[in-house]
Amino acid sequence: MAAAATSCGPRAGASGCVVAAAGKDSVTSFQRRGPKASGPDGGCRRLASIAGTRPSVRNGQLLVSTGLPALDQLLGGGLAVGTLLLIEEDKYNIYSPLLFKYFLAEGIINGHTLLVASAKEDPAEILQELPAPLLNDNCKKEVDEDVCSHKTPESNIKMKIAWRYQLLPKMEVGPISSSIFGHYYDASKRIPQELIEASKWHGFFLPEKISSTLSVESCSLTHGYRRLLHFIQNIICEEGFDGSNPQKKEKNVLRIGIQNLGSPLWGDDICCTENCNNSQSLTKFLYVLRGLLRTSLSVCIITVPTHLIQNKAVIARVTNLSDTVVGLESFIGSERETNPLYQEYHGLIHIRQIPRLNNLIGDVSDVKDLAFKLRRKLFTIEENYLVVLQGSPQSLCIAAAAESAQFPGAP
Repeated sequence: MAAAATSCGPRAGASGCVVAAAGKDSVTSFQRRGPKASGPDGGCRRLASIAGTRPSVRNGQLLVSTGLPALDQLLGGGLAVGTLLLIEEDKYNIYSPLLFKYFLAEGIINGHTLLVASAKEDPAEILQELPAPLLNDNCKKEVDEDVCSHKTPESNIKMKIAWRYQLLPKMEVGPISSSIFGHYYDASKRIPQELIEASKWHGFFLPEKISSTLSVESCSLTHGYRRLLHFIQNIICEEGFDGSNPQKKEKNVLRIGIQNLGSPLWGDDICCTENCNNSQSLTKFLYVLRGLLRTSLSVCIITVPTHLIQNKAVIARVTNLSDTVVGLESFIGSERETNPLYQEYHGLIHIRQIPRLNNLIGDVSDVKDLAFKLRRKLFTIEENYLVVLQGSPQSLCIAAAAESAQFPGAP
């Protein structure tokens, strides 16, 4: 008699179900589940089949793209579903909204559900300002033209002291036609209106949610934070992102974007004084929010004006309650704006924290010195090798001597 056994473990979503068959005329064999088995009648469904996602090669965690492939590379492949990405806003809040919009645009392209929350701009207006995607047909040509238009004669001059850095691997700054995870966007154009109309999104605009008569409640959370948490919880439960109400169609991911969290617009006073009355309000909000993310197919990005928070202890607690922390430092208004070493860049990007998921220790980014620049169409991240050259003339001489000692044949 022929016998067949189908095994589908808890990690089957990443590697597929293993089918073992034993018969009179056949031997035991193992094979990957075919495409037909992934349908409704295929037993178990792989989470990796969700559009715009892929499993991590490190721990099997389901990942989504931030909308910037170079940033995905720095974060270990992308953002893990169920985690929180904190963007520390630059001083004049010029470049952090770009990362926020790239994250939302990536969700629209992949058909993910969006939840956009803001106390400053109407979510509908934010969606209208999303960048247009560069598709495989013309994206390579567009990127090449953008890169060539920003080349200067000074950029072709290589400093002898840093000659060996040319041999290091380059950051991924251009599109790859074979890649289906992560897209590139044209910052000079807006996303087509038909893509926005075909997408599913939910908006939370704080001025519209606040009633004229507010009742004082014994809660340490501000009124805006309470309303936002209830709104997020209702969307997660009603649309089945937490598994309590199974999604009728294909499984999907909820992308949550919260803008300018912690600012006075949200009713928080941590940016106004060092000893504020609601110093625990933001941290408690993040604690509850991360609990909602951990139990659902959702991922969140928030931007926080950390440069305005006067209490450093609050910043430390906010960082600890976030999974991934990325800081943006703009050169506008600083000495580096006129420094010739940084003339090709618009600021620095700091990878302050990478999530610790299914690991005993946290991952550390291999690249420390990173700079970003906004070209006419693209926002790019590059390794800034000139950071190591900063300092006094004595330090430069020491660096040059070290180079000569390590590479005797160097010029």
